[in-house]
This record gives sequence, C-alpha cells and structure tokens, in this order.
Amino acid sequence: MTIKRARLIYNPTSGREEIKRRLPDILQRLELGGIETSCHATVGEGDATLAAADAIERGFDMIIAAGGDGTLYEVINGMGENVNRPPLGILPLGTTNDFARALGIPKHWEYACDLIVQQYARVIDVGKANQKYFINIAGGGSLTELTYEVPSKLKTMIGQLAYYMKGLEKMTRLRPSEMIIQAAGHPVIHEEIQLFLICNSNSVGGFERLAPDASLEDGMFEVLVVKKCSLPEFIRIATMALRGEHLNDSHVLHFKTNELRVTTQDYVQLNLDGEYGGTLPCTFSILPSHLKIYVDEQGASTYR
Repeated sequence: MTIKRARLIYNPTSGREEIKRRLPDILQRLELGGIETSCHATVGEGDATLAAADAIERGFDMIIAAGGDGTLYEVINGMGENVNRPPLGILPLGTTNDFARALGIPKHWEYACDLIVQQYARVIDVGKANQKYFINIAGGGSLTELTYEVPSKLKTMIGQLAYYMKGLEKMTRLRPSEMIIQAAGHPVIHEEIQLFLICNSNSVGGFERLAPDASLEDGMFEVLVVKKCSLPEFIRIATMALRGEHLNDSHVLHFKTNELRVTTQDYVQLNLDGEYGGTLPCTFSILPSHLKIYVDEQGASTYR
C-alpha cells in the first residue's frame, strides 16, 4: 500500500465541538487506510486559509477540511490561487454542511473517512468573486447578511435553530437595493432587487430545489434574482421554493451564465458560502474543473 500524506485542517468549535471528541478515532481510521495524517487546529478567522496554503507549499498529497461550510470556505480560499492543488477531502462536522450534502458526503465521520480512504475524486467547478473563491453559493441583498450575523457561540450551542431565530428578526427589516446585473449572454438587468443568489450546486441552505439545474461540472452558474416585493410576497416565494415552484413567479428572474457583474450605489454586503465576502460591486466568474474532491464512487452517498 502506498502511504499518502494528508494535512487535516479542523475547526475545534464546529458542530458542538464534535471534531475534538472524534479526532483520535478519525486519525486512526485514516492511518489504517494508508493515509498518514497530521493536524492543524484553527485558532481564528482566516487561519484555515493560511493553513491550506501552507499545506500545499509543504507538498502534502491531500488536504482534509473538517468542520462546517465556514471552514471549507476558508480552505478553498487557501487552495484557489495555487497551481498545484492537491485533492480535497471533507469531514462535514459543522452546524451547516450544505456543500457536503450537495456532493452526497455523509455526516457520519466513519463513512466520510472511508470516502477519503477510497480516494475517488470528482473534478468540480469553483466560483470566484473578485479575488475570493466559493464552491456552493454567492449572494447579495439584505437576507444574505443573516448567516454571518449569527454569533459563533450561539451556532455551537443551538445549531440550526440559531439561523431561524436570526432569520425571523431579519425579515422584519427587508429592504431592496437598486442594482445593475450584467451577465454574459443575457440582457442587462436594472431593477430594485431584494436578493440575488449565484449557485454552483443545487443544495443551498437546505433548499434542495432552489436551483434545480445547478451543476458542479457544467462550467455555469445558476442565478436567481428576487425583485422588490412585500414581506408577505417574499414569504410566499420562500414557501414556493421549498416545493421547487418559485421559478415561474413574476418576482423571480432565473438564468445560467459563466460570468456576471453586479453593481449598485447602495451598501450591499456579499455572502460567499455563508461567510462575509465584502461588498458590491463584484465580478463573479466560474473556474471550470478547478478542484478535485473525494466523493462516493457510486454517486450520491447511501450513508446519509
């Protein structure tokens, strides 16, 4: 058996701190599978990005991100610019694991480790927003500020409920912004916009049908734009989205593109994979076949 060297980058506070309890078992399971693993525990914002870049510089055969979508986002940003990107394994042990869900990577740590040991890699597209990278979703508008407004301690204590609590508070101050969206292959959009979402996968915030045609391998984004609407109308659209019936609503614009630029005179924050991504204006572009990720060779995981 050929021994592979892996760098495991983990967030010790993710997902009610499960990773700290499971770490010895995870390391043993990887070791038995022929993967010699060393660890880096993140100590603050941006640390996983630096650790991923360092792992590439030191020549590790693979990088493993253990935590939630926030940890994964930072690791991707440490790998994105590098020419010699090793394959990435994911241990989805965070509060939110949208991207792992989209790839069929199981939440149970044993099965997730087994996928890494099997080393079957899928090549996926990566999104770029100005100089930052994302793999699942980018968005802008008042509601996209929700995820990074939830305090980390609150997320650790009560998990997904923290998002819903903050979301109810947020919806009372819904406000549109006048934006211009210039997308390759489409007419210019100049509207008052409540929210825009740029999707690279079809698993977004637990809404499996929000962007039904999004694919990680087609070199395209699926874009959703919600025009100005009242709070009752927005709630109705969100309810329709749960059933996948929102795309024909008159308030929703929907198209696919590989590049777009969004500008505004307002102060509009960006959300990249659930994390703060700066402010508009921003150019979004897709990087086709940019990253290898270990997944289930049989397709969607049967371990969920």
